Amino acid sequence: MSDLCPVRRWQPDRGWETDMALKSVTNQSFDFDVLASDMPVAVHFYADWSEPCTRIGPILEAIARDYGDQLGVVRLNIDQNPATAKKYGVVDVPTINVYRGGEVVKTIVGAKPKAAIERELSPFIDLP
Repeated sequence: MSDLCPVRRWQPDRGWETDMALKSVTNQSFDFDVLASDMPVAVHFYADWSEPCTRIGPILEAIARDYGDQLGVVRLNIDQNPATAKKYGVVDVPTINVYRGGEVVKTIVGAKPKAAIERELSPFIDLP
């Protein structure tokens, strides 16, 4: 599973830039991309209107780059995919659920600094 996918953005002073964004999953792809994964997967349940979600997006992208060989990191828009959010009881955003073997094994609620998220994910990643 590729955790990051390129996103091109137009910058008026610099032209086109390519950023890496987390792979988005949907109600339809969730079982395959998350539940059937051979490695643990952290799912960022987010909403476009949520400022805290916007703040931790780059943090999760960095975690995906740093630990992508140990932990998948994807995102799911709760407004576009309410069935999956409801199924897993997600009522606050941002919420990060870690799935292993098809089950939720960790839940992190709220925007936190990178070091705090890494500590919470330490059972699934080897910290330096």
